[in-house]
Amino acid sequence: MGMKLISAKEVTEKVLSNKALFILDVRNEDAFSDWKIEGEQVEHLNVPYFDLIDGVDEIVDQLPKDRDILVVCAKQGSSEMVGEHLVDAGFEDVFVLEGGMKSWSEYLNPVKIGDLKDGGSIYQFVRIGKGCLSYFIESNGEVIVVDSTRTVDAYTDFAKERNVTIKHVLDTHLHADHISGGRLLQDRTGATYYLPPKDAEEVQFDYEPLIEGKDISVGNTKVKAEPLYTPGHTIGSTSLIVDDQYLLTGDILFVESIGRPDLAGKAGVWADDLRNTLYDKYKELSHDLIVLPAHFGSVSELGDQGQVQAKLGDLYEENAGLNMDEKEFRRAVSENLPPQPNAYQEIRQTNMGKINPNDEDQREMEIGPNRCAIHG
Repeated sequence: MGMKLISAKEVTEKVLSNKALFILDVRNEDAFSDWKIEGEQVEHLNVPYFDLIDGVDEIVDQLPKDRDILVVCAKQGSSEMVGEHLVDAGFEDVFVLEGGMKSWSEYLNPVKIGDLKDGGSIYQFVRIGKGCLSYFIESNGEVIVVDSTRTVDAYTDFAKERNVTIKHVLDTHLHADHISGGRLLQDRTGATYYLPPKDAEEVQFDYEPLIEGKDISVGNTKVKAEPLYTPGHTIGSTSLIVDDQYLLTGDILFVESIGRPDLAGKAGVWADDLRNTLYDKYKELSHDLIVLPAHFGSVSELGDQGQVQAKLGDLYEENAGLNMDEKEFRRAVSENLPPQPNAYQEIRQTNMGKINPNDEDQREMEIGPNRCAIHG
């Protein structure tokens, strides 16, 4: 049937439904080993484009004859050329990822997490190619968006579809792995933008302080930034309790790991804060709360609809980061950490408003995994 373009959305659906997927990734080896499309049924062959300029004869016997082949590169162009070579070599079901890994990095998949007690719902926007999670909390026609990515059309389009108004936008902390869409959403919608003040001492714009005890109401629902000044990943990290049902933990606690305290160069100082948050403050909360983090590290954390969530009580039993003695914990959060996120210093400066890179530079800065946990 020749070569066809396939969108990041369609690839996401295949990954989430555990369809077998064979990927020929033609980026260079460094880019591939740093970050790739992952899934339980995903099989990869990585051969750099430059090895395939003259055709695919060298790799024909490594490719499946009876399955779809998805060709992937950074932006689309190289994979189209390789796709044409595959068609010329007699392969019939050849797909090319539209927009390449850049579009994979940016695609947001909305998943309903649950209902709110006084009407309304909470949705998780899963950025499957980057591991970022953001939230759309809707009540009585009003919305609060938490930890928005910079591709804000996803939220404004979703709000339009549902005929609701984005009233508040907030970040649980100053992000180092992705560029926040908070200010852009504020500009587009007139929403109030909240930031934890201890993370915002160097920001170059006006914001509302996100502080403990100062509830934010959305429709009929209260969003509480309490008890819950929860430093550790950053000095300002602030958790949210929504509707007494959901605990939005930012980058402090994940389903399979815990946050790293070193992205502002303060690993030693912040390790104590992180331990206090995880081992004392969170422990006092209801263990029935559903933990909704700002990131995930691996597709193994995705549920059957592609959502990432867990009961707080279950995490105290199953998450190794919550079950270490003090010495072991300090070692875990300060030694053998994964590499820091790509361009994380520039991303932090962008999120402070100190630099204003153009769209293409922002895309480049964000390429790669999030690496916000102490292990992948």
